Amino acid sequence: MDRLPWTRFHWSVVMGLGVSWILDGLEIQLVSAGGFATTFHMSASQVGFTATVYLIGQVLGALIFGRMTDSIGRKRLFILTLAIYLAGSGLAGFSFNITMLWLFRFIAGMGIGGEYTAINSAIDELIPSRYRGRVDIAVNGTYWGGAAIGAVATIATQNLFSTNWAWRIGFFIGPVLGLIIIYLRRSIPESPRWLLTHGRAAEADRTVDEIEARVRSRGVQLPPVPQEKAMAVIDYPRVPLGQLVHIFVRQYPRRTILGLTMMITQSFLYNAIFFSQGNVLKGFYGISEANVGYFFFPFAIGNLAGPLVLGHLFDTIGRRKMIFATYLISGLVLAVSAFLFQAGLLNATTQTIFWCVSFFFASAGASSAYLTVSEIFPLEVRGQAISYFFCIGQAAGATAPVIYGALMGDFSSRGPLTIGYLIGAAVMIIGGVVALALGINAEGQSLEDVADPLSKVTLPNAA
Repeated sequence: MDRLPWTRFHWSVVMGLGVSWILDGLEIQLVSAGGFATTFHMSASQVGFTATVYLIGQVLGALIFGRMTDSIGRKRLFILTLAIYLAGSGLAGFSFNITMLWLFRFIAGMGIGGEYTAINSAIDELIPSRYRGRVDIAVNGTYWGGAAIGAVATIATQNLFSTNWAWRIGFFIGPVLGLIIIYLRRSIPESPRWLLTHGRAAEADRTVDEIEARVRSRGVQLPPVPQEKAMAVIDYPRVPLGQLVHIFVRQYPRRTILGLTMMITQSFLYNAIFFSQGNVLKGFYGISEANVGYFFFPFAIGNLAGPLVLGHLFDTIGRRKMIFATYLISGLVLAVSAFLFQAGLLNATTQTIFWCVSFFFASAGASSAYLTVSEIFPLEVRGQAISYFFCIGQAAGATAPVIYGALMGDFSSRGPLTIGYLIGAAVMIIGGVVALALGINAEGQSLEDVADPLSKVTLPNAA
């Protein structure tokens, strides 16, 4: 798989699997618009819980489906989780009371949470090693493409339809996209790597032969697989929780610290800025509620551009250097903006420009956190590693909106929020330093070279 050139097959993988983050960004933006609040006469706390219940669903979905994707396969899960999301989001548009809305938002969140684990695993195992970094980072970064679509959709539906219909139609956009994607996913094969370690060697060989046949039909000559890359594997049983703890704590402790640090730091910064951005614009700069969305759109585009522009450098310059650089630069830019904010030298436009520049780099770094966790642990626990690290990162990040909400207070003083911005900057810089010290140079390497499969065995006659 790693010696293949980039082909139409790989584009189909990216298009079929990469939509997950677009859907997640779309969902978050639609909920943040809160049009349903008028329909159901919801309080501010009830609107907030609508977002919270979606995030709770994500965490539970990641935990449940992360373990399943390692045991029953990537393909079954990325079909199942997308179907769950389609049902939850679509039915939310038909809600006629708050309880129904919360229930369906929870179901949609479970589907997206499961998507994170199955999709990251499948992409990393199907994409050639020399492209893996840029593809994974770009795909994760498309979350912000979904957020931008959600912002445009919100403005359009609010102008074209009544409030009661606008938010309902918004919730139907994701399922419509999802129905198209679920059709594309039918042609994406199961990961040959997963098949090989689950006693399905013949199916793995057939899958690889079919992919190679497509490449050769275009006149491409594939080099033979180097003999030194050969390894023997056995059908590996489901990993019990006790062994999973041993893998994270005893076998790969440095990698565990690396993964946790990256996931926690990026999650904290994103939740801190993303969920306070609107209040900062309104409370400190006097921007009206109706105009906040116009400032969000360039912020989303900056976040989308970062992974797309910088992603290939993670495969060329290298993982450790680029993770350190993106975390460091984003933190430094945020720190500079904090001092200018305290001095009263910024307006809504220049504040947004600083956010855009900082998160141009932070978005690439945040996407690389998912790439890192996915590729540095053995294949047999890849889905679970993503799920557990994602959940811990989400839990840590969930504290940020509360903290920054308290720092803003009644908007009478900029000092507390300035300190908050400096803390956020320091958190990202610390994450970059840890990545530089503990990072793995995984660029261009086969996943099996980065971490031996648990199913790998040494043959008796091996040298």
